[in-house]
Amino acid sequence: MNTMNTMQLCPTCGRPLPPNAPKGLCPECLLKAGLQTETQPNAGDPARPKPPPFVPPSPAELAQHFPQLEILELIGRGGMGAVYKARQPSLDRLVALKILPPGVAGDTGFAERFTREARALARLSHPNIVAVYDFGQAAGMPFFLMEYVDGPNLRELERGGNLNPREAMQIIPQICEALQFAHDEGIVHRDIKPENILLDKKGRVKIADFGIAKLVGQTTVPDAGLTGAGDVVGTLNYMAPEQREKPLTVDHRADIFSLGVVFYELLTGELPIGKFAPPSQVAQVDVRLDEVVVRALEKEPARRYQHVSDLRTDVQNITAAPSATPPQLSSSPAPVTPPAPPPEETSDCRILPAFLLAFIFGLFGAHRFYVGKIGTAFLQLFTLGGLGIWATIDWILILCKAFKDKKGRRITKWT
Repeated sequence: MNTMNTMQLCPTCGRPLPPNAPKGLCPECLLKAGLQTETQPNAGDPARPKPPPFVPPSPAELAQHFPQLEILELIGRGGMGAVYKARQPSLDRLVALKILPPGVAGDTGFAERFTREARALARLSHPNIVAVYDFGQAAGMPFFLMEYVDGPNLRELERGGNLNPREAMQIIPQICEALQFAHDEGIVHRDIKPENILLDKKGRVKIADFGIAKLVGQTTVPDAGLTGAGDVVGTLNYMAPEQREKPLTVDHRADIFSLGVVFYELLTGELPIGKFAPPSQVAQVDVRLDEVVVRALEKEPARRYQHVSDLRTDVQNITAAPSATPPQLSSSPAPVTPPAPPPEETSDCRILPAFLLAFIFGLFGAHRFYVGKIGTAFLQLFTLGGLGIWATIDWILILCKAFKDKKGRRITKWT
């Protein structure tokens, strides 16, 4: 009888199975499966099956559980729940109702964590943070009743091409102010991204969705939060490295990294993935912003900005003192004008004859005095004086180059 026809093989590695092999696996594959189950409880653990995708209820279905509200429409949905636009008749105002998937409420200790964090979020009263009015559970669905912001988020503005670097420089300081306020209250957002940053009709920034933020600074339960201890929370492209690698060590500097990603994206339209180029090499932005963005995106938290307020100060200083604009070079050089040739020079030939006539008149005048012709002598002396004075003044002015002839030539000589 052929033993190959009766021998059982391991379905994982193909090796022969010993008799009575547990679960139909060889010992080596069984050991690997056991280690994988212990080290990765969130991946394929039978005790924690993956929940089905969350399907938000329709406004009519949701209205049955919130009689105090008029549910108007579904305005957003994601992995952490759905957001509805509603009206609160008692106060005659629009509100946003955010519900979380019912499955999260079944987690052990969720009710305590949810209540503690919701109360902390309600204390975040800041003009750049979406206010939380109320919270609770309805039909097994945890909910937040929040301020309604009638405006787009940054992602919608980016897709519409309605943002430029100058506007980004005005938005970032407002985000910094809101985050610094939350950090001072001991709350880390942990999911800063364009979808969670809204702008109202007046252009004011409103940070939303602190619902997955991690409450820090507690002495009794240091890792307590809306999510369980050790869970990785955030959006992959905007996560700080420590959020993926060491989620239990995440602090406020993770928000600074995420803000750096948002800032880079606002300036360049791209994500800083891998070995990225500084913003000024991707888009026409101030080169001084390179240092700010790169510092915010440092992999090691200790090398980043330690406070988001410092980032805001640097951005505001750059905005207040614009860099000098380099001179614009024209496509063709300007024509070079050759220097004008020196003016032509000439002479005044009348001076020398005038001096000679004055000398001759002087001789005749002296002779007339000698022979007793006084009247003729005085006439000749007056003529001598006039010619002499004219010739002397003309000679001095020629030395000063003060005369030009009718052709524009300067008179510099008297001979």
